[in-house]
Amino acid sequence: MANIVQFENVGLRYGTGPETLSDVSFTLEAGAFYFLTGTSGAGKTSLLRLLYLAQRPSRGIIRLFGEDAVTLPRRRLPGFRRRIGVVFQDFRLVSHLSAYDNIALPLRIAGVPEPDIDTPVREMLAWVGLSDRIEARPPTLSGGEQQRVAIARAVIGRPEILVADEPTGNVDPDMAERLLHLFDSLNRLGTTLVVATHDLHLISRISGAKMMRLDKGRLNDPTGALRFPPRRDET
Repeated sequence: MANIVQFENVGLRYGTGPETLSDVSFTLEAGAFYFLTGTSGAGKTSLLRLLYLAQRPSRGIIRLFGEDAVTLPRRRLPGFRRRIGVVFQDFRLVSHLSAYDNIALPLRIAGVPEPDIDTPVREMLAWVGLSDRIEARPPTLSGGEQQRVAIARAVIGRPEILVADEPTGNVDPDMAERLLHLFDSLNRLGTTLVVATHDLHLISRISGAKMMRLDKGRLNDPTGALRFPPRRDET
C-alpha cells in the first residue's frame, strides 16, 4: 500500500514547557486501520491534532497525501482538512441544529448545492441507525446517538483519513461495539482509520488492525508491528 501520512522526527512543545511529543516517526498506509494507544497524558490528542492540521509541530517533517504539511500555505489548509474527517471526544455538535443539519453542515460549508445534500445526509442517518431521529437536536439525544451523529458528520464528505479521539469513551460497551463496527465498515470502503483509545479489549475486536503506542510523548511502536490476526477476508 502507498503511504498516506509520514512523520519524521516530529516534536511538539506548548510554550516554553517540555516537549509533549518527542522524535515521533511513523508512516500510515492508505486504507489501513490503526489504533493509537497510551495512558492519559501520553500525548495521543496532541498527535491527532498534528494529524488533522489543527496544530503545527515545533520541529520535524509531516507529509500528508505526498505533500509537506508543515510549510503548507494557509490558503490550502481548508482543502487539505476536507480530506480528513475528525470525530472529537466531546462530539462538538451544534446544539441548536437538528441531527440532519449537523450532518449536512460540512457539505454546506464546502458549497455543495442544497438539492445535492438531502440524499447523502439521509443515507448517512440510515447508516448510523438514526433515520428516526432526523429532527432531534443534540440535547435530546443519548451519548451514543450524539456520537453516531458526530461520526456521520465526519464522514459525510468521504474523507480519505478519519481520525477519532477516544470515540467510545462516553458510551456503554454495547454501543462501543456498534461504533467500532461502523469504523470497520468505513475502513473496508477504503478510508484510512486512526482511532485513539486506551481500551485494549476494544482493540482486539478489529482483526487485522495495526497498533501504535505512545509513552510520555514517544512512540514505542513506530512500525505498527503489533498486529492482531488478519480478517477472514484477508486470509
